[in-house]
Amino acid sequence: MTDFDEYIRQTEPDKKEKAHIWQTAIGLQQVDGLKPSAYLIETAKQNIEGDITFDEVKNRIDAYYKTQTNRQVDADDRTEEADKVSARIAEILSEKTFSFSPVAYLNIHRRLFSGIYKFAGKIRDYNITKSEWVLDGEIVLYADADNLRETLEYDFEQEKNFDYKGLSQQQIIEHIAHFIAYLWQIHIFGEGNTRTTAVFLIKYLRKLGFDDISNDLFAQHSWYFRNAFVRANYKNLKNNVYATNKYLEQFLENLLLGENNILKNRELHINFVPSENVPVNDTVKQENVSVNVPVKINTNITEKIVLDLLKINPTITYEQIAEKINKNRKTVQRTIASLKEKGIISRVGSDKTGSWKIIATIIR
Repeated sequence: MTDFDEYIRQTEPDKKEKAHIWQTAIGLQQVDGLKPSAYLIETAKQNIEGDITFDEVKNRIDAYYKTQTNRQVDADDRTEEADKVSARIAEILSEKTFSFSPVAYLNIHRRLFSGIYKFAGKIRDYNITKSEWVLDGEIVLYADADNLRETLEYDFEQEKNFDYKGLSQQQIIEHIAHFIAYLWQIHIFGEGNTRTTAVFLIKYLRKLGFDDISNDLFAQHSWYFRNAFVRANYKNLKNNVYATNKYLEQFLENLLLGENNILKNRELHINFVPSENVPVNDTVKQENVSVNVPVKINTNITEKIVLDLLKINPTITYEQIAEKINKNRKTVQRTIASLKEKGIISRVGSDKTGSWKIIATIIR
């Protein structure tokens, strides 16, 4: 995320704050594998410069997509959603008001997804399941649709009555992790739960006095943030997999205490096996480079997810990948082609009986 670096480096507080907000708003789209358009980026820069308001940003984005109604759109193309939700997140994060209540939580979802989802701001009345790549295709059990409102209200009431007095900073983080993980697990909406929960958490942390936190962590590690929720709410005792808040706590320690925990998505996978010789930076090390020099290679979130799947199962098929990441085969083919072009993977053997070889290790 370097689109707004020029503003973040500046000393003008207003521009710097807006740049951080936009970084977060755009970065959070990655939890669903979405990427905003270049038009949104340029419009956001005009907002940072002070040339247009948030309302004008939203109006321009709406007008832009009204002129695009006849364009050919891939079934997986959700750029319009990414643009509109990014603008709305930025607006909400710029506001200084907040109310800790179930109504406020529902209202955030309504504001983010109005006109995008028919159920924006509404509690789902059906049960849902989602396959998770971090669980190797297994699912998290979300709250039952029959008592969602009561479950949500109970969660808020418990948190509202909780007394933080006398707790250490680490104990506060552990409690917040427990509260927010349970709130996410309810999964009260049909879609958009993680983005809504992230925006709500940022606003709530400010209310608790953490008003100097850097929201950039959500921009840079939004996928880790979501996977941490998954691991906090999944257990499989037969396979010795236990629900743990460890990863969510590591995220919050970095966010609130300025710790430097390494946040790597691959370490959250239930089949992850630590390696003794893995570097601890965010670079790519080419295996065929004779000198041990890190080489930077840019990859998007879908490429990173697919690469993790190839590491776990080198013989995995396009169809199996598509099923695990909830994309179509065409998207998987494009992603594989991009990874090959960047020199990260290669194919060994035939298309039918061969396997994938990782020739560059992505360190996140």
